[in-house]
Amino acid sequence: MKAEGAYGGGERRITYARRFVRALPALLIAVGGVYDYVTPTDFSGAPFFTAAPLVAAPLYSRRGTILTGLAAVAVVLGVHLWLGIAFDVDAITELVTVATVSGLAVLINLLVRRSDERLASAREIAEAAQRAVLPEPAERIGGYEIAARYEAAQEGAFIGGDLYAVQDTPHGVRLVVGDVRGKGMGAVATVAVVLGAFSEAAEQEATLEAVAQRLERALTREGTRRKGLDAYEGFTTVVLAELPHGDGAVRIVNRGHPPPLLLYADGTVRPQPATEPALPLGMGELGTRPDRAQQAGFPSGATLLLYTDGLSEARDEHGEFYDPEVRLAGRGFRHPGTLLGTLAEEVRRHSGGWMTDDMALIAVRRP
Repeated sequence: MKAEGAYGGGERRITYARRFVRALPALLIAVGGVYDYVTPTDFSGAPFFTAAPLVAAPLYSRRGTILTGLAAVAVVLGVHLWLGIAFDVDAITELVTVATVSGLAVLINLLVRRSDERLASAREIAEAAQRAVLPEPAERIGGYEIAARYEAAQEGAFIGGDLYAVQDTPHGVRLVVGDVRGKGMGAVATVAVVLGAFSEAAEQEATLEAVAQRLERALTREGTRRKGLDAYEGFTTVVLAELPHGDGAVRIVNRGHPPPLLLYADGTVRPQPATEPALPLGMGELGTRPDRAQQAGFPSGATLLLYTDGLSEARDEHGEFYDPEVRLAGRGFRHPGTLLGTLAEEVRRHSGGWMTDDMALIAVRRP
């Protein structure tokens, strides 16, 4: 509770800071007017008046910036008329300076708005790319309730190196959650390779181990095609899960990924670590260890949670990690979507809104 209070205090401080910055142009104009009025005529409040429209330019709309500039000019002129110095050389110079800077502020505002429009367009494209690469799964697949969520570390970003997929196959409902080494378009390209290979292998391969091997071969081919560091050090951690039809069990293959969690209806949380740790995908040359799926019971009312390390490695202001096993113990969630929404909110609060890594989550509940 103490930590949450600290986060709430931090959020309030940010809110107050934003309100202050929004009000800063008006405060600068007011301070400039008072300064010009109470000081001798040799002193000028021009710095306050010129700063006001410049501060408003990136914060306000074009209309707001124009009105701020006009207000600054009007206050300067009004003070000079009140003091009877409107036609002095210094007073005219101050007025012209404020008017010129106000005009420049409007130009800056125009450039900022155009940049924002281009950024918004880029975000829309990125969002469309995410929907194409990471489509939202159906809420019910093979009799199971499904929910997936992608949380970008940076606000406004939509896609990165985390991945997830759910597919109903003749062998059961199969899932994958993974994390690609690196960032940027190279990571996105690897995500596309892994998901493409999973979509094909999940349908064709009889065992989950064979699916993992197909993903390994796909990444090996991708690595030989690339140049530079990614050709030698590229890898992807994944966890694969299989829910056979009509069978209250789950099979898991883990390739260097955080272990899934089984959340039972009574609030018990049990991690499913790999009994025989295996290397991440793309690192097969470092050792040939056969994949072995491990099996656990998956009773009615239980939920399987798969996630990337953006969840388990989120730190608070004291450097403490968010532990989903501890945080979820003793709690119940009626729907996977509620679980993922709660996790996303708690991680943002735990990290104070400063997440360092993207986060992919997928939850499957057996009704």
